[in-house]
Amino acid sequence: MATVAQGKVWMPAVFGDGMVLQRESNVKLWGTTDINKVVKVTTSWNDKTYLVKADKKGKWQVAVTTPEAGGPYDVTVSDGEDVVFSDVLIGEVWLCAGQSNMEMPMKGFPSQPIDNGNIDVLHSGDPQLRLLTSKRTSRVEPIDTVYGKWANAVPETVREFSATAYYFGRELRRMLNVPVGLIVTAWGGSSCESWIDREHVKDFVTAKSPYQIPYKPSDIKSPNRQPTVLFNGMLNPIIGYGIRGAIWYQGEDNIPRYQDYAQQMKTMVSLWREKWDIGEFPFFYCQIAPYDYSLINWTVNSALLREQQFMAEKEIPTSGMAVLLDAGIEYGIHPPQKNIAGERLAILALAKTYGVKGVNAESARYKSMEVKDGSVILSFENDKMNLYCKNSAFTSKYFEIAGEDRVFYPAKVELYKRKFLKISSPDVPDPVAVRYAFKDWVVGDIFCDNLPISSFRTDSWPVPERVIEKEKKEYDR
Repeated sequence: MATVAQGKVWMPAVFGDGMVLQRESNVKLWGTTDINKVVKVTTSWNDKTYLVKADKKGKWQVAVTTPEAGGPYDVTVSDGEDVVFSDVLIGEVWLCAGQSNMEMPMKGFPSQPIDNGNIDVLHSGDPQLRLLTSKRTSRVEPIDTVYGKWANAVPETVREFSATAYYFGRELRRMLNVPVGLIVTAWGGSSCESWIDREHVKDFVTAKSPYQIPYKPSDIKSPNRQPTVLFNGMLNPIIGYGIRGAIWYQGEDNIPRYQDYAQQMKTMVSLWREKWDIGEFPFFYCQIAPYDYSLINWTVNSALLREQQFMAEKEIPTSGMAVLLDAGIEYGIHPPQKNIAGERLAILALAKTYGVKGVNAESARYKSMEVKDGSVILSFENDKMNLYCKNSAFTSKYFEIAGEDRVFYPAKVELYKRKFLKISSPDVPDPVAVRYAFKDWVVGDIFCDNLPISSFRTDSWPVPERVIEKEKKEYDR
């Protein structure tokens, strides 16, 4: 990696040998030098030189024009002494953020492997796929540089790299045939609040919040859950680096505070887009996978958080949600099927961002209900290939139906007029509400075009918390 000795221009570590710059764009380069000094940036793909003068604090920033995908190239930055970044590729760059299910590496966590991880690592060598992982960093105030460096995708580096991000990037490489750069900034157990700046997170922090906004280092009681700390320590040093879009896998930590999660996500994405100042860049995210949260003594039904994520997709423009209702694990919060998560995110990006035709990227969504002759008829959006049950016949065990007494009973489900679902139960002659897979742990079995539908409910009734009588356990990721 290019090193900057004292006296030379300084640039944050997100810039380095082997980096990928976003193609056909005006990408920003920035750093510091002596006050009022002129910095010269030369790009070898067009032999063009850009001049910029440092401000009264020694800071400078310049935008350089990038060509079509290709490389390797050099970028030379000089304030009298040259700093040369070599082996620079031009391609597609994606930010990959979240908590442990984004952070979980291809080698897995102890006693928690990745499905097919070892063989996929073995075959992972790709000089056109470049990886950067930002080291866990928690701060009260924004800092300027990440702790990490760019690396080529080889088994040794891929083994330590985010599995969800790797599978995402691998599919982009296969389909686009251009260099791909992935920047991972994730910390297990992190809250959504931790990835939002101080100004915008205030609306989501009350006196009853488990963690308050820190104003000095001693205020940090949790380095990954405290509001603002990961925005300051891990995201701020990357903001402005040229990207095509972002992928996100987070939400488990917010289950106890699910009520405003959709609004938090919307606020976070709006903030990131405002800070990057490149328009409404694509934002694709995973709906959290099923898991029995009673095992860690959580009292809130995680389907309520999945519901918020379902709602957020409508609230956030240029976004998409990868449904993982069939890709959880009952006794583990870190599902091993990270290939499913990464590939579904990649399909969203390929179809919605890159315009790849012939593939359906979006799960069918519950749209509306109608009561007819003692049954409920459910209609769906994006159900072009019609719904089907994974169990060959419509024998789904996850539908429930209730009348005005709000007592839910197991329900029979039938395909109705090829496009609708008909839900009924002899115990509920006058139904008013239906729920599907509205529990912590399920294995989603209703699909459309090979994608599972999300859990959903037609009602908005309060969902009581469960009573936990076991010894308290801690959630540590």
